Amino acid sequence: QVQLVESGGGLVQAGGSLRLSCAASGRTFSSYAMGWFRQAPGKEREFVASLSSGGASTTYADSVKGRFTISRDNAKNTVYLQMNSLKPEDTAVYYCAARRGTYGYTQIHKYDYWGQGTQVTVSS
Repeated sequence: QVQLVESGGGLVQAGGSLRLSCAASGRTFSSYAMGWFRQAPGKEREFVASLSSGGASTTYADSVKGRFTISRDNAKNTVYLQMNSLKPEDTAVYYCAARRGTYGYTQIHKYDYWGQGTQVTVSS
C-alpha cells in the first residue's frame, strides 16, 4: 500500500512558477513509476507528466512540454512537478499517482495509487 500526499499548490499570476511535491509512504518508492495528472472544472482528468522508477525516462503532455519538469528524489520518497510559465489554462486540481513497475504511462487506469490532489489556480 502506498499513500500519496500532494502539496505546493496555490494561486499564481500568469507567467509565474510553482513547484508541486508529492510525498509517498512506504519503503519501496523506488520501485514505482510516478505520474502527474490534472482535472479542471467540468473536464476529465488528463495526463500531465510521468517518470520512470529510476528517474531516467520522462513523458510530457504536449500542452506542458518545455514548461513543466517532473523529477523525483527516491531518498526522500518524493516526486516533484516544477511548473514554469504558467497559463490560466493550467488551472486545475493536480494529482500525483503511482504504479508498480519501471515505466510511467499516460493512461489513468495504469496507476495503482492516487493522492487527494492540490489546487493550482493561475490568474490572468
